[in-house]
Amino acid sequence: MAFSDLHFIWIFLPLFFLLYYNGDDRKRDSRLMYLSILFYAIGTWGHPEWLVVLLLCIIIDFYSGRVIESCEKRGFPLAMCVIFHVILLGYFKYLSPSGMPLAISFYTFQGLSYLIDVKRSTIPAEKSLLKFGTYMLMFEQLTMGPILRYDLYSYDFDNRQVNEKKILDGVTTFAIGLGLKVLIANPIGKLWAAVGSIGYEDVSTPLAWMGIFAYSFQLYFDFYGYSLMAIGIGRMLGFRIPDNFDHPYMSVTMTEFWRKWHITLGTWFRDYVYIPLGGSRKGAFRTIFNLLIVWILTGIWHGGHMNFIIWGLVIFVLIVTEKLFIGKFYNRFKFFGHIYMLLAIPLTWAIFAEEKMDRLAVLFTRLFPFFGQGPWSSFREDYIKYLKQYGVFFIVCFLFSTWLPANLWKTIKIKLPGLALVISMILIGICTYLIYRGSNDSFMYLRF
Repeated sequence: MAFSDLHFIWIFLPLFFLLYYNGDDRKRDSRLMYLSILFYAIGTWGHPEWLVVLLLCIIIDFYSGRVIESCEKRGFPLAMCVIFHVILLGYFKYLSPSGMPLAISFYTFQGLSYLIDVKRSTIPAEKSLLKFGTYMLMFEQLTMGPILRYDLYSYDFDNRQVNEKKILDGVTTFAIGLGLKVLIANPIGKLWAAVGSIGYEDVSTPLAWMGIFAYSFQLYFDFYGYSLMAIGIGRMLGFRIPDNFDHPYMSVTMTEFWRKWHITLGTWFRDYVYIPLGGSRKGAFRTIFNLLIVWILTGIWHGGHMNFIIWGLVIFVLIVTEKLFIGKFYNRFKFFGHIYMLLAIPLTWAIFAEEKMDRLAVLFTRLFPFFGQGPWSSFREDYIKYLKQYGVFFIVCFLFSTWLPANLWKTIKIKLPGLALVISMILIGICTYLIYRGSNDSFMYLRF
């Protein structure tokens, strides 16, 4: 059950808040956990074993945390937990005939971060299975993140309060996220789908470039929209869900881009892989090696197809090149940095998007026609047709990739909260109508 599903927006979410806020306040925590289990069970209907896997991971991580804390030498039990999760994740991602349990990549990383922090004595092991289970199960960020740290969650769990201001902020944030998904990501994504349906070998070079730009915008506004919806629901519950995006398409280097894209995943790899390996403290060669490990693992985390490994390696090469040679230039002369990223971002997402290597090769011969059969397809003006259809959406995508709309919306929410609420209700209404008419697609990151 996706956040942009009408059953979620108009049935599950209202019933959830009705049940959550009514009744004995002392049982609100348990209601949150049980209703989150219900959300996951509905979303995995037909695969009850996926719910069993999730609950098993919760129980194992909960008791493992207590074992790790009680041991004098904590490395061994932690290593056993890491091996368990790696084998489990690897099996379902690459070997399982029944597919991959929904959200396993996210709740695995969330559980591992908790266990590592317990081992480091950054946090104490949780004594309440209810509290820990809710951390792993909270429906607003269970399926696609953001990846939540236990210390932030634990404080909010014990001290959360909800007031009119937080509810208003949550509703308006949820509405904007829904709008980004339904009004921007879904329409622009149809261009990328059209390019794939035509076949890369039969599109012109301009249309191929339009296609990978469309995919880049679809992926961004789809995932960004989901993250805002999760943040909005969290605020209505009194939890602070961390921001996951900071206008990454305004970056001037790939290094900056990956500090601003999927922030919680990047932070996870930094804190639990890169820094423990030595980070940048042990010389240039070791820094490069550590970055290589991080980006290979990042590629593997996203999937088992070769394109994800290649994608991770390309990102690694670009980041290392920036660190050693050209990064300072791009940071100083930002115009050239933006031009560089205008090309680098869609090209890397093209590798990310196409899992079949033969099709990926054909796509790149269309993007760079001097490697193929020239820039034109049998229909030389194909790009003009699609530019007429999607030109306005490209303008909207470029605009909403900047800070301007976000800053304007922030000002409206602060100075004119009533207007912000009205706009949000209109936005939800428009999105509801479009979803009802069939203008909706599943969230792209659900497959990871």
